[in-house]
Amino acid sequence: MSSTADRLSAKSTTASATPLEAATMRHVLRRLLPFLMLCYVFCWLNRINLSFAALQMNKPLGLTATDYGLAAGLFFVTYALLELPSNLLLHKFGARRWIARIMFTWGIIAAGMALVVGPTSFYVMRLALGAAEAGFYPGILFYLTLWIPAAYRARTYSYFLIAIPITGILGGPLSVHLLGLSGLGGLMGWQWMFICEGLPSIILAPIVLFYLQDKPADAAWLPPDQKAWLTEKLAHEEKRIEHRSAQSVLAAVTNPTVVLMALMYFSNVLLLNSVLFFLPQIVKGFGLTMRQVGDFMIIPNALALVAMIIWGWNADRTKERFAHAAAANMLAALSLIAAMLVQDPVLRGAALSIAFAATLCMVVPFWAIPGSFLSGASAAGGIAAISAMGVTGGFVAPYLIGYLKDATGGFTVGFLLIAAFGVIISAVFYLVGTTQQKARDAANVVADARA
Repeated sequence: MSSTADRLSAKSTTASATPLEAATMRHVLRRLLPFLMLCYVFCWLNRINLSFAALQMNKPLGLTATDYGLAAGLFFVTYALLELPSNLLLHKFGARRWIARIMFTWGIIAAGMALVVGPTSFYVMRLALGAAEAGFYPGILFYLTLWIPAAYRARTYSYFLIAIPITGILGGPLSVHLLGLSGLGGLMGWQWMFICEGLPSIILAPIVLFYLQDKPADAAWLPPDQKAWLTEKLAHEEKRIEHRSAQSVLAAVTNPTVVLMALMYFSNVLLLNSVLFFLPQIVKGFGLTMRQVGDFMIIPNALALVAMIIWGWNADRTKERFAHAAAANMLAALSLIAAMLVQDPVLRGAALSIAFAATLCMVVPFWAIPGSFLSGASAAGGIAAISAMGVTGGFVAPYLIGYLKDATGGFTVGFLLIAAFGVIISAVFYLVGTTQQKARDAANVVADARA
């Protein structure tokens, strides 16, 4: 993963960057990205493994599609409720301490999923897991704003977020292999899967305390000239934002752009979790074996890995973050509609793969937007508010699809409803968001002229 970071960091610097700037960004990206990606790999693994566990545990535990969908969604209830306070605590106590705490508690509970014995305990453990993990994702996004100047953020987020398709490429076959351990030690395969995939987060938690620093000024590994340049650059950007639009946390949470972004993220989470929690079941319906299902999951994730890097680079090059986010979400929604309207398994698999990749491409330019108009505690609060309001879609999507599957006998109705909502929100986000961005750009020109 470190060699990947070297290649990506080399591409991250702009053509007009000074040698000091280029060297600093390469140094920072090489140091932070591989480790943060590794942490997020195990975070995401503890999300996607539920979709594979469902292939083996639903029947013996007496879980209907509605039960499974409800449990999958309950994770996002406590996650959403605690995300904002978690991110504010991260800002107060420092990222490395809070990220380590999050990873340790979610690792214990993720492994503890092996203790589930029926619907009620399943619901309780999913609620606990959501509470434990709350704040990790927006916390990392906020943490990166403390290290990465604005011009580099979209592509940096794309590099960080390729941890998601990497997890899918590696995690699918791994999860299927662990499912094959049924009978070992008197445990079922799905129990071994939860235990084995929860332990790495527990092990990584104390390493976070020693490896990460809260800000560039604390980094002994950064040469003095690079530390000075980066600290001054980030301070200048923060001061510029505060001078233009100083906001309290409450004002940031109710900012119209924040509300618009929350709605857009809600749509994206609906689309992503529709595919994420049910794709293995849909693919298995094609007549594939368990192993073939795991192998198939490499396809959408490999596609996403390549597309996210290209999409993030182009978003930074054009500086059209709203347009890039809207286009990706629209493509995801339309691809999901196509997947439900075609009967051929190959075409349906291709459409679902495109939908999955497009949902991940959306978040790359999307999370570069808040740092352009929020800073400090308002940035921590605003990012967490967008994430918290948006991830409620993680509850709605699996529960709605599971309920409608039990009611109608198939996935079509639920997927089409969610996709139609995605089309509408994507169009609104593009029209309103680009208008707001033009207004902010005009204000920047005036402010810079006065300065």
